[in-house]
Amino acid sequence: MTAPAFIAAVFLLLLTPGPTNTLLAVAGGSAGFRRSLHLIAAEAAGYLLTIVPLATFAGPYLAAHPIAASAIKLCSAIWVLLLAARLWTISPAGIGAPLVTFRQVFITTVLNPKALIIGLVLLPHGSLQAMLPWLGLFLMIVLTVACLWLSSGAALIGRANGEFPPLLRRIAASLLLCFSAGLAGSSLGLI
Repeated sequence: MTAPAFIAAVFLLLLTPGPTNTLLAVAGGSAGFRRSLHLIAAEAAGYLLTIVPLATFAGPYLAAHPIAASAIKLCSAIWVLLLAARLWTISPAGIGAPLVTFRQVFITTVLNPKALIIGLVLLPHGSLQAMLPWLGLFLMIVLTVACLWLSSGAALIGRANGEFPPLLRRIAASLLLCFSAGLAGSSLGLI
């Protein structure tokens, strides 16, 4: 794959709404753009933790063991379901705490099916040294797209008196529930 094709494919894939992007938009809307910038490091670390092993050695294993790949998807579905439940049921006492944490973005990204596509399909396979330029390009795209999601959350959702509106929290939780159902259905062969 050429560098321009890689950039276009990764950019479009990462721009697609999903669990990590939903969390970034919620963070931008609830805490503001600047106070959410640290979450980009969580996303980048989560992707690297998944895609580097996939591109270097796990790809052939998962291809030979589809049950393992399905188990990973099912774990992802369960995690996203837990995030949705937390976002839906947050108590008024917990409103002052961040709605989205570094840990949540990191784990969600590690379990994100987009990482499987990037690590198994888009990223050239081989040694870590050969992948470094591609990983550099990838990280620049992650930074760009994450900033877009944070800023769109901050701009579209905004901050109403320093609080994230409950209706928008529930809409975001509903989106996460849909993502979870899709992942679970895919892992069980239902969709």
